[in-house]
Amino acid sequence: MRTTTQFRELMRDPGMIIAPGVAEAMSARVVRSLGFRAIYMTGSGTSAIRLGMPDMGLLTMVEMVDNAQRIAEASGLPLIADADEGYGSPLNVRRTVRAYERAGVAGVHLEDQQLPKRCGHLAGKTLVSDKDMCAKIRAACDARTDPDFVLIARTDAVSVEGLDRALERAQQYEEAGADMIFIEAPPSKEDAARIPKALKGPALYCQAAVGSAPLMTAAEIAQLGYKLAIYPNYVVLAMLTAATKLLTELKETGSVAESVKEMATFGKLFDVLGMKEVEALSQRYAVK
Repeated sequence: MRTTTQFRELMRDPGMIIAPGVAEAMSARVVRSLGFRAIYMTGSGTSAIRLGMPDMGLLTMVEMVDNAQRIAEASGLPLIADADEGYGSPLNVRRTVRAYERAGVAGVHLEDQQLPKRCGHLAGKTLVSDKDMCAKIRAACDARTDPDFVLIARTDAVSVEGLDRALERAQQYEEAGADMIFIEAPPSKEDAARIPKALKGPALYCQAAVGSAPLMTAAEIAQLGYKLAIYPNYVVLAMLTAATKLLTELKETGSVAESVKEMATFGKLFDVLGMKEVEALSQRYAVK
C-alpha cells in the first residue's frame, strides 16, 4: 500500500496521529524502530542539519525534496513534509507538489508567508494575501497525480493579524481545497481549543520546542479535537545537547569516558541502520 493511502487511512481511523519530527535518515529509522505510525520532516531542522544555518528560507525546493526522499525511504512511514511557501508562484507550487509526490512523501504543508520566509516562531513574518494563498492551494490540488496525497494549508497569521483573522484565512483555505489546516503558534490552550471547532475538516497541532504554542500532552491535544500532532525539532535539539556534552568533556578533560557510559553501542547503531537486512541481501547475491 502506498504511504499516501496509509496516511489517508490513519486520518479516517479514530484517535490522533503522532508524527515525530526528524531532519535526517538515521533519526527516521529510530522513529520507525519505536513503532510510530507516521513521521514529519522539519524544515527548520533540515536547515540546521543540511546547512548549519537558521530557518530563514535559505533551502531550495530541490534540497528539501532530496532530504524528504531520504527520510521517506529510510523510515518506510507516511511522511508529512514541510514545503515552506511552495517556492514561488502557483506555477512553482505545481512543480513542488509533483516533486514531493515523486519523492514518496505522503503529504506536505504549504504556508502563507511572503518571501523571504522564516521559521514560524520567529518575529518579522509577512504574509501573502488570502486570495494569493488560495490560488496556491488550488494549484497544489490540481497538480497532484495521487488523489491520496495530503495537502495541508498552514497560516502564520496569528502573530501578524491575530487569531480571528487566522481562522478566517483557514476557512478560506479549506474552501480552496486544503485537506487539513495548520494554524501556527496559538498563544494559549484556550486559543488552541478554538481552532478545531472552527474548521470543517481536520486540524494539525504543532508542538514546537520554542515559541508561544502551549506545551501539552498528546492526550490533551487529542482532547481538543486535533487529528495530527507534529513535534518538529525535539530530536535535533536532543542531538545538539548530546554532542555538546560529549565534545565539552573531550575538550576539558581529554577523555570521553563519562560520555561513553551514556552512548549507544555500535551494535545498537547497526541494528537501527538495518545491518541484518543488508547482510542477508549480501548473502543472497554473493557469488560462490
